[in-house]
Amino acid sequence: MRLKMQYLIAMVGTLALLWGLVPQTAEAQLASPPLVKAGELTAATNATIPPYQFVDAGGKLQGMRIELGEEIAKRLGLKMTWINVGFETHIPGLQSGRWDASITGMFFTPERAKILYLIPYENQAVSISVTKGNPLKVTSPKDLAGKRAAVEIGGYEFRQITRINEEQVKAGEKPIEIRTFSTFADAYQALRAGQVDAVVSVDVNAKFYQDRGDFERAVSGLAGSPATLAFRSKEVGSAVLKALNDMRRDATYDKLMDKWGAAKMPADKPLELKGPDMP
Repeated sequence: MRLKMQYLIAMVGTLALLWGLVPQTAEAQLASPPLVKAGELTAATNATIPPYQFVDAGGKLQGMRIELGEEIAKRLGLKMTWINVGFETHIPGLQSGRWDASITGMFFTPERAKILYLIPYENQAVSISVTKGNPLKVTSPKDLAGKRAAVEIGGYEFRQITRINEEQVKAGEKPIEIRTFSTFADAYQALRAGQVDAVVSVDVNAKFYQDRGDFERAVSGLAGSPATLAFRSKEVGSAVLKALNDMRRDATYDKLMDKWGAAKMPADKPLELKGPDMP
């Protein structure tokens, strides 16, 4: 009788696995590969964009995107491993398999969706910051003609101010002297030192410095586009997508975005994964 009972238990367990009645853990679903390291979500960030991601006085990573990554890893049952590196290394690092994800404000572009898996999760746009009092009376990008503008190298903001400058020069304006820096923190330091006349950054970053009383946000809302989380594999992106949509359903997403003043995606449809083999 005991052997029969053991046999029945074994059969029920086998059938449950076959029928999908026993859910797999995140570790089972996201083994290595496709994870860089089994049991861990390894993500690159560039902690120089307060209040999105920054290093506090105690040397600890803080900010909206740090909390977002920690919550995603928790829901996937994975350890969160951060690698704090310059933004210009994020895409090459994904392509070479150094990390699983880029958790920052990587703007969505069709070109990036051809080589990476992206989840648009936040609305974002570009601002122009100036010194307090706005002595140059900057009210639009045209007012930067003939002036020095700082921007982080390689990002969406750099491409947009370059595009705007080219259009303005073609229309007869003086060129903007675009100076690139490794981080936005360096760009703002150059503005503080009088080495440039303005900084071109993301809206929330510019608002953070304005609210702190350091600089003035003269222009905002330029070249709006969704910011994304980026992944090297479809499997990891799909797992994170489910976690994010679960966070939207239970209001964790809304609470986190509202806490840090980030612009949410429209609530009328779920977030989607975009990528090389996807529409």
